Amino acid sequence: MSSSTAAAASHGTRNYLIVTLAYWGFTLTDGALRMLVLLHFFRLGYSPFTLAFLFLLYEAAGIGANLIGGWLATRFGIARMLAVGLITQILGFLLLSAVSPDWGAALSVAWVVVAQGVCGVAKDLTKTASKSAIKLTAGDASGRLFRWVAFFTGSKNAMKGAGFFLGGLLLEALGFRGALWAMAAALLAVLLGVVTALPPMMGRAKASRTAKELFGKSRGVNLLAAARVFLFGARDVWFVVGLPVFLYASGWTFTMVGGFLAVWTIGYGVIQASAPALVRRSDDGLSAEVPAARGWSLALAAVPALLAAMMLAGAPRADLFVPVGLCVFGVLFAVNSSVHSYLVLAYAGSEKAAEDVGFYYAANAAGRFGGTLLSGLLYGWGGLPVCLIGATVMLAVCWMITLELPYRRANVPSA
Repeated sequence: MSSSTAAAASHGTRNYLIVTLAYWGFTLTDGALRMLVLLHFFRLGYSPFTLAFLFLLYEAAGIGANLIGGWLATRFGIARMLAVGLITQILGFLLLSAVSPDWGAALSVAWVVVAQGVCGVAKDLTKTASKSAIKLTAGDASGRLFRWVAFFTGSKNAMKGAGFFLGGLLLEALGFRGALWAMAAALLAVLLGVVTALPPMMGRAKASRTAKELFGKSRGVNLLAAARVFLFGARDVWFVVGLPVFLYASGWTFTMVGGFLAVWTIGYGVIQASAPALVRRSDDGLSAEVPAARGWSLALAAVPALLAAMMLAGAPRADLFVPVGLCVFGVLFAVNSSVHSYLVLAYAGSEKAAEDVGFYYAANAAGRFGGTLLSGLLYGWGGLPVCLIGATVMLAVCWMITLELPYRRANVPSA
């Protein structure tokens, strides 16, 4: 390796570590925010559907934020968009802290939904910028790209799980408003680190000029985006409202529910980070990875189907076998998610990777939005078994879409 190549690799590793640390800080507070809102407003007597409604704009805002965020990161640089995402999250926390117990229910719900929407924009601006930075810093080496994506995604989700626990802890120790102020101060410190440590023009390129160009992605990116909608919808259809309310109604305490969700998410993140060791690799980066995406999707669909069948058959101690089964789901889901996250970067072009990633994660946000809405609706309709049936259907569709994934990148001519 020449001295210039070694220097470039060292610089890329440094930037990757800085982005990862910044996103850890962001994700820790984002996970805490979800638990703060869920537990605080459930304690105030809000129904499962209303709780789901509080998160709808948070998820919906991410659709547009990812699309425009990818374009803006290409136009103005990844580091600048990462800073904008952090600033937006701080503003969202301050808005939420202004909620008063003296307000009526309608005003409180409307205010929280809008503030959550601001936080949703922040999350997906930050995610798009951070994931795009991985493609830029890892270069074209597929092995390093898979390892870096897997570690980044897995460690991020472990931080989100820790955030669930942190949210409950801060709510008990500081109250709703005090917790939000503390998290805003922590993010301000992260923001200062990003601004001083990353080159502001990192990742800047010629952005798309028309909507046709922006949405004209490769077949691989388009198919992965469609699969992502159903993959993440299948998780959130039971995760957001259905499971926490079911466990609490079964006699679990708030601490037990929050602790389980934290452990589940941390374990999910650890498995994601380990995915490269669980998936056979290929020299071209696709010929083994595409079949892996298909096989893991099919295996995942079997888990909620089995759990729903057991619950409908009246199997005893659902409050025990459902969490155990969903831990199995978490293992399979983590590998699925990690493989998908790698594949979208493998299919993405280098020059406009931020736009491709933004488009893909807009689909991710659409899936979360649908899953969040259905979590409240289906639980109200038929309880957790119906949520699990919804997850099974979504995963079956996800698997069918992966059957069409190409084995070649769009910029690689056929032999």
